[in-house]
Amino acid sequence: MPFSSVNKSTQPFILFIHLTCTGYPKIFLVSFLFHRLLLVILTKLIYSGELGEGLSDIINGCLEGNSLAQERLYQRFAGKMFAVCLQYSGDYEEAQDVLQEGFIRVFLNLHQFQKIGSFEGWIRRIMINTALEKYRDKYHLNRVENQEENLEVGVDDEIFEDLSAQDLLRMIRKLSPKYRMVFNLYAIEGYSHKEISALLNISEGTSKSNLSRARAILQEKLKHYYKITKVI
Repeated sequence: MPFSSVNKSTQPFILFIHLTCTGYPKIFLVSFLFHRLLLVILTKLIYSGELGEGLSDIINGCLEGNSLAQERLYQRFAGKMFAVCLQYSGDYEEAQDVLQEGFIRVFLNLHQFQKIGSFEGWIRRIMINTALEKYRDKYHLNRVENQEENLEVGVDDEIFEDLSAQDLLRMIRKLSPKYRMVFNLYAIEGYSHKEISALLNISEGTSKSNLSRARAILQEKLKHYYKITKVI
């Protein structure tokens, strides 16, 4: 009988007998058997759900309306998603509002997730779209052709390289909303100016201009930051 066809829970014992017959030292054999048994036990615990519930099970629970599964899903992603919301918001309170509304949309639209690609990425897009909708509602955006749309500001990107992600995100949050939105969508999310134009209801030229201004403002903030750190 092939070894692979033997029940996994009895495999360690069969291996133990086989290795004993072939003359392996007893200390080695005892250690080997112990680790094989431990592996079997841990595997059973994992698959029985005692060491943690899989994401697929949590999603299925949410689809069935299980409040405990919803709480687990929230706890699993709330931290990361709050960071995303904060990236698009002016302060913690606004970010918290976006997070709560975003998760409501996650639960309402969970049946639309096709289980293709990253689930975290799917939630992230919902959070970003929620933040963008709040931005559009808050500023009552109407399509305009910005007079600055041909403006190009020269920026040395090397100045961003030595800055920590947290410090950079903190500076981004201090940008004015129109600059912050475009910078996030273009530099962090990877949207094109054409896509940003449609999302924010602005021209492509305005999107390019806002990005250029945002980078220039960040560069000035970074210069000031480095002066302070050098003094310290």
